[in-house]
Amino acid sequence: MSLSVKLEVKQGVLLARLGGELDHHTADYLRKEITAVLEKEWVQHMVLNLEHLTFMDSSGLGVILGRYKQIKNSGGEMVVCSIPIAIQRLFDMSGLFKIIGLEQDESHALEKLGVA
Repeated sequence: MSLSVKLEVKQGVLLARLGGELDHHTADYLRKEITAVLEKEWVQHMVLNLEHLTFMDSSGLGVILGRYKQIKNSGGEMVVCSIPIAIQRLFDMSGLFKIIGLEQDESHALEKLGVA
């Protein structure tokens, strides 16, 4: 299975809806897709909707951490939502929830970032 990436910018928030597998085979693709949007659109914050993500490894964590740093360096915030339990465990073990917010779903994530 591959990775599906749907990106949308909404009032300065990049919504990244991911599905499938985020691993060493697909991490570079995600990095390039997000970077392309960040280079051409004004983005302050980012929401990662992982509802349809079935697998993630350390390469996926690396891509997410790298995008977090980009967003943070421009004064923004990153929020993860709709995260499957197995992937939530990976975030817990890696310590990413110490720096990246977690919300129940996309609407709560957008609300947290001030976008109704």
